[in-house]
Amino acid sequence: MGTLSVNKLALNLVEELMDNHEYYQVKVSNGPLGSTIVDAGIEARGGFEAGRIITEICMGGLGKASISFESFDGRILPAVKVHTDHPVIATMASQYAGWRVKVGKFFALGSGPARALSLEPKTLYEKIGYRDESDEAVIVFETSSKPDESVVDYVAGKCGVKPSNLYIILTPTMSLSAMVQISGRIVETGIHKLNEIGFDINRIVYGCGYAPIGFPHPDFGRAMGRSNDVILYGGVTFYGVDFEDDEALSKFVSETPSSASRDYGRPFHQIFKEAGYDFYKIDPHLFAPASVTVFNIRTGKVYTAGRVDVGVLSRSLGLS
Repeated sequence: MGTLSVNKLALNLVEELMDNHEYYQVKVSNGPLGSTIVDAGIEARGGFEAGRIITEICMGGLGKASISFESFDGRILPAVKVHTDHPVIATMASQYAGWRVKVGKFFALGSGPARALSLEPKTLYEKIGYRDESDEAVIVFETSSKPDESVVDYVAGKCGVKPSNLYIILTPTMSLSAMVQISGRIVETGIHKLNEIGFDINRIVYGCGYAPIGFPHPDFGRAMGRSNDVILYGGVTFYGVDFEDDEALSKFVSETPSSASRDYGRPFHQIFKEAGYDFYKIDPHLFAPASVTVFNIRTGKVYTAGRVDVGVLSRSLGLS
């Protein structure tokens, strides 16, 4: 049981987003069954600031995001920087887009604090020993469709909250808001990969990282390609762990970056096309940061693997 409530902490940020909707360029509306919908890129323009605060909402209020410029092998690009002192709860219990919400014709991956009420996926929450208790739920969908009554009813039911206490934020892939909040998943992507390769993620005590912000593209496939490539070829992460075996830790780090995948080396849009637009035909080990550095607070040892690939990154972003 968590003493920090990701939904309650995130709700403070949602209220800031709604109270200052003109500043954030989002549209707030009454959704089905009394729910609240925040459009951050379908009809609304959204932008850097909407994406930044949505990143923090996705992290359940347990991480900070900022917009900066960073050098990626000499190419200066806008970037998102994130850091958290609660890495596992902020990322895996909240930010990770681990809830496949499919109701009727609606399908979207749900991320954010509501997952810690629905416990989707359950095995992950059992592993990290966290669940939230809150009368209000906040969910973020990367979609260009607005949820109907059946979606609201399903999500509220799974979270055990009244539909009138459900807050839904929408960020379509082709919007700048989405591009910012996807790059803001940089720390989460590395933790997810460490979990996939068998590392005990409960040993991760600090996390920070940065990734370039993908330029929006009106074509969904291209936009999705860019949103992946900024992490796979430009994402840089640092983790603090409390771990007893440096030799094992060194091996885990070497297997973590995207370059450890057989599919590494081409823009994601091309990889996706070659896989017949079937996500499940892509090597799951590809989904990881370009560069991973881990410092062991128990021994003082530091391990690094992977690197930024500015060539593939530039091709994907359309930079000559």
